[in-house]
Amino acid sequence: MKMSDMIADMIMDMFDDQTSSVQIQRNDLANQLGCVPSQINYVITSRFTPEAGYRIESRRGGGGYILITRADSKSNAITSLINGIGDCIDERTARTHINNLCYHDIIDKKTALMMSSALMDSNYKGMLQRDANVIRARQLKQMLLAYIN
Repeated sequence: MKMSDMIADMIMDMFDDQTSSVQIQRNDLANQLGCVPSQINYVITSRFTPEAGYRIESRRGGGGYILITRADSKSNAITSLINGIGDCIDERTARTHINNLCYHDIIDKKTALMMSSALMDSNYKGMLQRDANVIRARQLKQMLLAYIN
């Protein structure tokens, strides 16, 4: 089993039916698993993402921690993603978010295909790239909001 899988599994095991948040001491977890703290960071930023239904907070310095909060519903996971999109988004990043939502069974495959099709660069021909990315972000947010409702 890969080290990143072991880290992710250990963090997932910290969650239970009554716990929607876990607090991790990065150095302690790294020592426990025999890895470097940057591997913990990598797993958290790549697997515990807003589109997967998680929110991450961290406090640096002595006694610092990482707090991982799991969304308690698909709506909360989508809302977290909407809040994290920002004012503009390129096609590749939008498609990645949509694919992750589908992978985590937050949206279905047909919805993912429709969203991806609507956000393709070819739909914004003749526009400045910055303007297209601003409109794409607005459209993605609106589609996600419509999906929740």
